[in-house]
Amino acid sequence: MEPTACLAPTDCSVVQVDVAVGDEVASGAVIAVVEVMKMEQLVVAPHDGTIVDVRAAVGDVLGKNAVIATVAAGAIAAPEPAPDTFVDHGERSDLAELRRRRRLLDDSARPEAVAKVHARGRRTARENLADLVDDGSFEEYGSFMYAAQTARRSREDLIANTPGDGIVGGIGRINGDRFADDASRCAVMSYDYTVLAGTQGYRGHQKKDRLFELCERLRLPLVLFAEGGGGRPGDTDVPTIAGLNVPSFAAISRLSGLVPSVAIVSGRCFAGNAALAGVCDVIIATPDANLGMAGPAMIEGGGLGVFAPEDIGPVDVQTANGVIDVLVDDDAAAVATAKHYLSFFQGRVEDWGSADQTLLRDLVPENRKRAYDVREVVRILSDVDSTLELRPTYGEGMITTLARLEGRPIGVIANNPMHLGGAIDAEGADKAARFMQLCDGHGLPILFLCDTPGFMVGPEAEKQAQVRRFGRMFVVGASLRVPFATVVLRKAVGLGAQAMAGGSFLSPLMTVAWPTGEVSGMGIEGAVTLGARRELDAIDDPEERAAAHAARVDAMYARSNALNAAAHHELDDVIDPAETRRRVVNLLRSAPPPTDRAPRPHIDTW
Repeated sequence: MEPTACLAPTDCSVVQVDVAVGDEVASGAVIAVVEVMKMEQLVVAPHDGTIVDVRAAVGDVLGKNAVIATVAAGAIAAPEPAPDTFVDHGERSDLAELRRRRRLLDDSARPEAVAKVHARGRRTARENLADLVDDGSFEEYGSFMYAAQTARRSREDLIANTPGDGIVGGIGRINGDRFADDASRCAVMSYDYTVLAGTQGYRGHQKKDRLFELCERLRLPLVLFAEGGGGRPGDTDVPTIAGLNVPSFAAISRLSGLVPSVAIVSGRCFAGNAALAGVCDVIIATPDANLGMAGPAMIEGGGLGVFAPEDIGPVDVQTANGVIDVLVDDDAAAVATAKHYLSFFQGRVEDWGSADQTLLRDLVPENRKRAYDVREVVRILSDVDSTLELRPTYGEGMITTLARLEGRPIGVIANNPMHLGGAIDAEGADKAARFMQLCDGHGLPILFLCDTPGFMVGPEAEKQAQVRRFGRMFVVGASLRVPFATVVLRKAVGLGAQAMAGGSFLSPLMTVAWPTGEVSGMGIEGAVTLGARRELDAIDDPEERAAAHAARVDAMYARSNALNAAAHHELDDVIDPAETRRRVVNLLRSAPPPTDRAPRPHIDTW
């Protein structure tokens, strides 16, 4: 057999020759080491044999396929057996350094900082994220970042004490035990208050921007733990003056209407951190939260006085004004609520139960002037334990609730007769219009439960910019692309009732009423008082006048009751309250949300 040539694998230079003529070599033994573009490659023996020729030397520059040496095939002496011992050379230095750096990221590396968090009854950023995402699913981004402050602190100090530059973030699965992988994937991030008070650093912004961009590209929902003090003035390794070209706030805002987003606020959340929370679809907060666009230092610097952090945006203020959507007891409850909220946008569930629907028949009193708890209607109508009400203490005349019907997620908007008799005031209109956008933006059908005497009236009401704020309900209702239906529980009066049906009783896919329903252009009693004023004023006897008024009210009520309205095609049907759930479910089955919907331009933050 002819000797076999060992060839240069590419154009290269020779940096090492390990054989000489006459050497015996085993298959795979190194003949030479060559280098190209500072990268080394091994040239090895193709089989057992003896070196019969060596043509290259260290320093030679060779072309591809140049002969370096030749090997004549043949048997070689068996190598001496290796001793029966294992030599542990230890872990490679690069892996050892990686493991060391990873250990520094763990909460256990900073026990004093963690103890301070636990002493406040709080959980660390990593503890919250571990509870939020499914076990083993979290893929962290930017974990080895540290604060850009090497001009004032040592690199080892920064690595040890500013891990992640104060923010932990990545991609994981949430509710993956109930929904498919593509539906359960989410981006999650948490400011770390143990690192420089959760302030926003230069590298932390880069990390957020990367994750926001992935949310946009991959259509990932976002959960943000937003606690922190806003912008950080102490970074030194920053090639900017004011940092106003940071893309973070624009990047997260582009997610509005594209993917669901949740902000969780515990503790202090000011300035830039609050700005991020403020563009999310929903804000979940704990009782110790303080949420404001400026912290104490900025307020004092603006010459507006000296305030403690606890004085700025406490939860009693921010729940009453609608900034906070859901108030919960603690960090654990916040995580559980975030999971519940996201589940409505992850799909249908198969495991559901329902209450006895006949209970609905008695929830609206026979006395047409008697108020009742519409939340009980929503509860019984919905799947058991499925509901999540948003902004319960803001715009109290309007109830906005996420729910499920036979496992299908849906948004419910209901008038509240316990507040202003169900009249729609300016706050209620804002709340309902924004909730409509939320449902439409993320593909949830909407069920309107109408019981309203109309829009609120009077000079004081008009001071609240009602004309414009009511207009939002009509404009948003007219732009809805998801299926929606209206059920009239009792009163459906005038423009307010039309707003509870997307602008017209012909706009919903189904407009039905319970037997208690009454449909009129204005309140029946008021219509009689105004329309028959001359006739009534002409009756001198007060008792006779009251009887005449009552008779006219009864006549108008008979004309306005649901059955008569249905007979005149102002309603699609009048139904037994116990049938409501079945009718709505059947409607959703025949009109699923379109799959080719373009995203809304955005969802109002308010």
